[in-house]
Amino acid sequence: MNSVQVVNFQPHKSVYKPGAPVELLITLTNSSSEPLNINVDVSIKYLSQEVTRLTQAAKISPGERETLRLLWGPPLDAPKGYGADMIVRNSTGQPLAQAHTALDVLDSWTQAPRYGFLTDFSPGRDNLDETMNWLSRYHINGLQFYDWMYRHETYLTAEEPYQDLLGQTISRRTIDALIEAAHAHNIAAMPYTAIYGASVPFFEAHPDWALYKEDGKPEFFGEDFLVIMNPDPNLPWAAHLMREFTAILTQTEFDGIHLDQYGAPKIAYDVDGNKLDLAESIPGFINLTKETASAVKPGSNVVFNYVTNWPIETAAASRQDFIYIEVWAPYTLYQDLHKLIVNAQSLGGGRPVVLAAYIDPLRERNVQLAEAVIFASGGSHIELGEPGGILSDPYFPKYGQMSNELADVIRRYYDFALRYENILALDTRDATSAYEGRVIIEGVDTDASQAYNKVWPIARAGDETLSFSLVNMLEIASPEWNGLLLADPALQKDLQVRLYTEFPLTRLWWATPDGDDPTGQTLAFNRGEDDSGKYIEFNIPSLAYWDLIVLE
Repeated sequence: MNSVQVVNFQPHKSVYKPGAPVELLITLTNSSSEPLNINVDVSIKYLSQEVTRLTQAAKISPGERETLRLLWGPPLDAPKGYGADMIVRNSTGQPLAQAHTALDVLDSWTQAPRYGFLTDFSPGRDNLDETMNWLSRYHINGLQFYDWMYRHETYLTAEEPYQDLLGQTISRRTIDALIEAAHAHNIAAMPYTAIYGASVPFFEAHPDWALYKEDGKPEFFGEDFLVIMNPDPNLPWAAHLMREFTAILTQTEFDGIHLDQYGAPKIAYDVDGNKLDLAESIPGFINLTKETASAVKPGSNVVFNYVTNWPIETAAASRQDFIYIEVWAPYTLYQDLHKLIVNAQSLGGGRPVVLAAYIDPLRERNVQLAEAVIFASGGSHIELGEPGGILSDPYFPKYGQMSNELADVIRRYYDFALRYENILALDTRDATSAYEGRVIIEGVDTDASQAYNKVWPIARAGDETLSFSLVNMLEIASPEWNGLLLADPALQKDLQVRLYTEFPLTRLWWATPDGDDPTGQTLAFNRGEDDSGKYIEFNIPSLAYWDLIVLE
């Protein structure tokens, strides 16, 4: 066993603004009985090319833990993701340990949102720095503060602490401290709100503001828990909420407004019995929220939850900063995750897409395969927040706990998606349908119409790159992202690939998050032509869950 172990390697903040210095934190231990003189060598890469190299010498006492800090001034161009690859050597140059991380430089976190959550706002919470350091390890750059409010129609109160509608004790001091701690790590803080939920007493004071069923009874959410109000942007309830949002943004340091809805009703009636299609009023409500928030606090972000992808057709082009979709049936297949992302990107003018797809962390293979599909499709996944926690239920406080093994897998995947975000997400577009039938793997099915038991090529096209993610769905038990997988996909070795393309290729490389080395490895290739057109042929070493092939 090596005498040096890497305890942690990560950037000190979740994201960086152009011109801001990057600090890489390296924590090492010396398990030997002798002091060790070491040299730390870190290579910073953009895609597969080295940008710079950082080095530092150190001496670690026996049995001690040492934290080193390496500084780097990244180029000003943004948005851009980078990989960081570290090797620790002894005084004779022998490698002792290695580790990898990633970082990005963005003008705004919403260019590449990695959304997380918080649910504990109890008085006296004292793990704020620990929480933000943990989130920074996964590069979470925005947080949804879930159920932080006094009431759904009255978000702030002078009480300290206060009881929310469910009787939970919440501290405004804790909320403010969490926002401050998040900002210290360049993590945005977004307050949960709902576009139309109000308490029963509020409804009783304003019955003409509510939505009703065809029989004249009010629309309830839960068993008399909340009443659904009319979110038409021209009516009094919307004006009331805009005053509430103004109070949030003037009296707290929140960075915008997160808008929720409950997925139903889609059709309702106003107090006079007029039939209403909420898909027609929601876009205006989003736009009004953005207009109000931007006027109160310039730069404020607005996000809206498309529950079961509704009403994506009418509202995707409205003024939200990214598109957030809560995934429910009928979107049950891994293929549906991809379709939701690329459809929203298309309808939303290229806006980033975040999926809320809740998977029990005991289903570790499901989580890993879903991550591969989501990241390969250019999206991201809200799931991480409270330390060690992962969302497994739409009521966020019911989050699950990750095993150490799953935490390591998810960290590798987040690092990988960030390292290669310029070819997976930023300034790229889906090209999967354009390449259907044009990726041939010897002895392996790649049929796009097949739900599973295949290797699935997902293509992303940029101005100077074309990338193919190969997602391994061979011999899995179910095509459903929540269908229990009891075994990994069948591991593939030495895959022989033929790709039909007219792309003016100068270099081909391969990378994967499913091993110890996420860096790009150059691949040899041969050119050819047959009745189906021009092609290139190449071999890739292995495929566990997710491989990335990049044409430059």
